[in-house]
Amino acid sequence: MADPSSYRPKPGQIPESPGVYKFRDEHGRVIYVGKAKSLRQRLSSYFQDLANLHPRTRTMVTTAAAVEWTVVSTEVEALQLEYSWIKEFDPRFNVKYRDDKSYPSLAVTLNEEFPRVQVMRGAKKKGVRYFGPYAHAWAIRETVDLMLRVFPVRTCSAGVFKRSAQIGRPCLLGYIGKCSAPCVGRVTAEEHRELAEEFCDFMAGRTGTYLRRLEQRMHEAAEEMEYERAARLRDDIGALKRAMEKNAVVLADATDADLIAVAEDELEAAVQIFHVRGGRVRGQRGWVTDKVEAVDTAGLVEHALQQLYGEERGDAVPKEVLVPAVPDPAEPVTQWLTERRGSRVDLRVPQRGDKKDLMATVQRNAQQALALHKTKRASDLTTRSRALEEIAEALGLDSAPLRVECFDISHLQGDDVVASMVVFEDGLPRKSEYRRFQIKSFAGQDDVRSMHEVVSRRFRRYLQEKQKTGEWEEEAARAAEEAAGATGAAGEAAGATGDVPGAARATGDAPGAAGAASGSAVTPGAPGLTEATGTAGTAGSTGATGTTGPAGQPLDGPAEGPSGPIGEDGRPKRFAYPPQLVVVDGGKPQVAAAQRALDELGVDDVAVCGLAKRLEEVWLPDEDDPVVLPRSSEGLYLLQRVRDEAHRFAITYQRSKRAKSMKAGPLDTVPGLGDSRKQALLKHFGSVKRLRAATVEQICEVPGVGRKTAETVAAALAGAAPAGPAVNTATGEIIEDEATGTAASSNGGTRP
Repeated sequence: MADPSSYRPKPGQIPESPGVYKFRDEHGRVIYVGKAKSLRQRLSSYFQDLANLHPRTRTMVTTAAAVEWTVVSTEVEALQLEYSWIKEFDPRFNVKYRDDKSYPSLAVTLNEEFPRVQVMRGAKKKGVRYFGPYAHAWAIRETVDLMLRVFPVRTCSAGVFKRSAQIGRPCLLGYIGKCSAPCVGRVTAEEHRELAEEFCDFMAGRTGTYLRRLEQRMHEAAEEMEYERAARLRDDIGALKRAMEKNAVVLADATDADLIAVAEDELEAAVQIFHVRGGRVRGQRGWVTDKVEAVDTAGLVEHALQQLYGEERGDAVPKEVLVPAVPDPAEPVTQWLTERRGSRVDLRVPQRGDKKDLMATVQRNAQQALALHKTKRASDLTTRSRALEEIAEALGLDSAPLRVECFDISHLQGDDVVASMVVFEDGLPRKSEYRRFQIKSFAGQDDVRSMHEVVSRRFRRYLQEKQKTGEWEEEAARAAEEAAGATGAAGEAAGATGDVPGAARATGDAPGAAGAASGSAVTPGAPGLTEATGTAGTAGSTGATGTTGPAGQPLDGPAEGPSGPIGEDGRPKRFAYPPQLVVVDGGKPQVAAAQRALDELGVDDVAVCGLAKRLEEVWLPDEDDPVVLPRSSEGLYLLQRVRDEAHRFAITYQRSKRAKSMKAGPLDTVPGLGDSRKQALLKHFGSVKRLRAATVEQICEVPGVGRKTAETVAAALAGAAPAGPAVNTATGEIIEDEATGTAASSNGGTRP
C-alpha cells in the first residue's frame, strides 16, 4: 500500500485552471481519471488525512503511485477529454457502465444504391439510419413484417439481391408483394429510395400525415368504385396501426426525449434509458455498474450521459433529456450535448404531468434491473471467489491470483506453429488483453521449446515496459549489490560478458534490472533472441508530477496483437501488467520450460502451474507428483475454463494462418506487392504463367507498377517453380486454357 504523501505534488505546482487528471499505479497503469473546474482544489482533496476519505477513494489513492494532469481551457473540453481517456485507458476505479448484451436496432442502409431494412447490432455506420434500440430482435422483425405491406423496401442480403438480378426472378417477398423487387427492375433506384425514405419518416414518428393520406386515397378509390384498391389501402392502414400499437403513446405527439433513471445502493448502480420519439417509446436499454468511486446520483447521471452520447451526433441526441438529478454544474454538460446535436438540448428533472409519470415507470425498471442483477451476481461472485481461493490454497500462493494468464501452443504436424495468451481477471475473461504469437526461433514441432520462447517473449516485454516507467532503477541497484556480494570479482567478469543470468554487467546492465549507464540488456539462454540496447529514459512530466520518460529500443522487437493497457506516453502498450499466476497447457515438461524462462529473466514474483489434459492434473515446477484437485472443485473448473479458452484462441489463429497459406500463390511471396497491384497484374496478363513469361518492360506497362517493382516481380517469379495443372476431380481430366495453356481454376480465375 502506497503512501499518498510520497507522490503528492509540491504546494503551488497544481494550477487552478480546469483540467483532467490521471492517477497511475506502480506499474504505470491508469487507475482513475477525473475532471475538475479547479485542479488545485480537486487534487488537494485527495491528499488529506486518509481517515477523512471515502473508503473507495482511500483505496484508490493508496493503490496509486503517481498523479498527472492536463490543463484545458473550458469545462466542456474537460468533459470531452475525460470521456476519451476513460474509453482509452479503462481505469479500474472509474464508474463504467457495461451493458450485459448488445441491443438490436432497426437500420435502413441509405448509403447503398438500393437501401435495405435490417436488424443491426454493434457500432453504428455512417450513412445508415437507425431506430431503437429494441429489447428483442423479434420485436423489430414483427414491426418490419407489418410495414413491408405498405413500404415494400428491400430486406434481402447482397448475395440474394445479386443472385435474383442474375436469374431475372425476384425472391419470395417479391412475389407476395412485400418487396418492390428492384433487383429485377420493377422499380427504379430513385423510386425504391423514395420508399425507403417514407419508411424512415414513418418510423421517426411522422405517422399522422401519412395515415390521413392513405385514408383519403382509400375514399377516392371507393368513390371511383375501385373496390379492390380501396380494400388494399384499408388493409395497409390496419397494418400500420397495428405496428403503431406496438409502441404505446406516452407523451404528446412530436415529443423527442430520452428519460434516464438510476437505482443504486452502496455498492452498485443500475441505469435505465427509455428512448421516446414522436411521443412513443421507440427503444429501451440499461446498464449495471459497480460503484468503484465515491459518486452520487448526479455523478452517475453524468457518467451515463457520457456513455450514451459520447459517440453520437445529430438527431441521435434528442431535444430533451430527462434525468433524476442534474449534474453540478449543469452548464458544461448541457453545452456538450448541444454541440453534439447541433442545436439546443434541454437537460432537466421532470416535475409534473405525463413526463413525471413516465419517469416513475423508468425508475421502476431500473430498480427491477438492479434487483435482478444482484440476484444473478450473488452466486457468481461467491463461486469465483471460492475458485480463486481454492487455487491459491492448492498452489501455496500468498493471495488469490486476481490476474491469471494461460499459454497454449497449436500447430498442424509441425507447420504454422503459433501460441496464444489469454487473460482472466477476477475469474472473468478480459479479451481485450488476449495475445497471439508466431514461433520465430526454430521450425518444426517442439512444444516445450515453443513454450519457453513464448513465455520469454511475454515477460521480456513486461520487463521492457517496467524499464520505461523507471521501476528498474531501485531493482538495478539491489541486483548489482547482491551480484557483487555473491560472486565477487569473478561474478563481475562473467557479468561483463553477459554469461551469468541476473548478474550486473560492467556497464550496469542486467536482465530484470535497468542499466545505469547504457541501459542495454541481454537475456542468455533464450532461443532466437538477440541483445538489444537502449538509452535510459530521462525524467519528464505531465503537469508537475515528474514521471519517467521512455526508454530505448524494445527487447523483443515488434510485439504481437492489439494494444494493451498502458504506456509511458499515455497510449496503450503491450504486456505492461504482470499476472500473479501463469498457467500452461501441458504437463511437467511445459511447466519446467515456463519456469526456466522466468528464471532466466529474473522474474521471481509470478507463480507457474500446468494443467495436463489426460487426467486434469495440476503440475508445479520442481515437483515430481502433480496436485490433484477434486472433480467438484471450483478451482479446477476455473483452471479448465482458462485452459480451454487458451486452446480455442490458439487453434483459431492457427486455422486462420493455415487458410491463408493454402490460398497463397507465387505473387504472395513478392515483397512490397499489395492486393491492388496483384489484381492489376493478373487482370493485365490474365494468368501467372503469362506474367512469368513477360519482360520487365511489359510488366512496367501495368498502371501503378514501377520499374523497381517490375524487376522484383520478375525475379520472384523466375525463382518460383510453376505449379501443376488443375485437375477436374469428377473426371480426372487436366483442365487447360485453350489460349494460354494455363490451368483454369474452378472460380473463374487462372493459376499457373
